Amino acid sequence: MKSAYSKYIAALLLFGSNGIVASYILLNSYEIVFLRTLIGIIFLILVFALSKQKVHIWKNKSHFLYLVISGMAMGTSWMFLYEAYSQIGVSIASLAYYCGPVIVMVLSPVLFKEKMTSAKLLGFLAVIIGMLCVNGQAWSQGGNSWGVICGVLSAITYAIMVIFNKKAKSITGLENAMCQLFTSFLTVSIFIGLKQGFSFNVMQGNLIPILLLGVVCTGIGCYFYFSSIGGLSVQTVSIVGYLEPLSALIFSAAILGEKLSLVQIAGAMLILGGAAFGELVRSKKNGSREENGTATL
Repeated sequence: MKSAYSKYIAALLLFGSNGIVASYILLNSYEIVFLRTLIGIIFLILVFALSKQKVHIWKNKSHFLYLVISGMAMGTSWMFLYEAYSQIGVSIASLAYYCGPVIVMVLSPVLFKEKMTSAKLLGFLAVIIGMLCVNGQAWSQGGNSWGVICGVLSAITYAIMVIFNKKAKSITGLENAMCQLFTSFLTVSIFIGLKQGFSFNVMQGNLIPILLLGVVCTGIGCYFYFSSIGGLSVQTVSIVGYLEPLSALIFSAAILGEKLSLVQIAGAMLILGGAAFGELVRSKKNGSREENGTATL
């Protein structure tokens, strides 16, 4: 469980830096997602080949199908998210995108038979209030309806991605991440091929941020993410997942010079405190079981 938590948090921090790195790339949102998935999958295939692992994804066809659906949802979610960034701004898009964990949280008792404890509920409510504080000022800003639709669809496809990946229990670790990202790449490739073709004008100054986004933020980030969520509950993934937008907020303040208001600082504290509260309370109650890799929620 400690290893899974460490990998998951590392993945969230890498994903939280995506917006910062992407801000240095002078391409449209679909081109950025295409290059991100392309470089990321090349990196993961090389790592998989060098580790001399064998492919086992075909052994359980139903789990393989779940993973394919999850990968399609991830690629689609990223395209909707990056389009929402360009249409309505990062704040509103992020707030809409992170309604995805809310959807997962609501459905997890039905789909995965996970109990909704009072600690989890209080922690989750704190996270929601924190997100509203952090992004609340953005609601007063204007935005077009297509951008709002993209934000909502990014949340729905995010939830589909997490749910179906969780169902693919027999495919884990690097193999999971590779299959997931490869399916995402194919999904994005088909879309961008039909929409505009594959002729990109990549300026020389964009090469380093593109490689950083593809190899580190995507390749390594996806490996950490998908090799960890299988060992964590869906509700844990949902609640702790809010560290990603929190880290994005901190990175933007530190690197891009964006200032935080007092309300946003209070919101950030609620997000971090709410995410930690549910986990700490559960750990005290179920410490011995969690050490053995099982959790009762």
